[in-house]
Amino acid sequence: MMRKDKDANTTLKNEVSLRRLTADEALLKLDKYLNDAFMAGLYQVRVVHGKGTGTLRQAVHKALAKHPLVKSYRLGGYGEGEAGVTIVELDQS
Repeated sequence: MMRKDKDANTTLKNEVSLRRLTADEALLKLDKYLNDAFMAGLYQVRVVHGKGTGTLRQAVHKALAKHPLVKSYRLGGYGEGEAGVTIVELDQS
């Protein structure tokens, strides 16, 4: 699913890839993406962090737990990317 951002006149995907980034780079990109997704009216997004050692996934989950726009999050299930993806539900209130 993609939504068109009215202000920037660009299309925002419902997925952001953080693979191959350092934790610091990934967290900056994640924060910007979550804000953009919220402004675009997306209510659910996919965060692709890869499986690897789990360090990036842990950093992402720690940031999501504190993020004011995040209602809930969970690891992807079978067919969604499993442990390499986190599904995030944004708070639309």
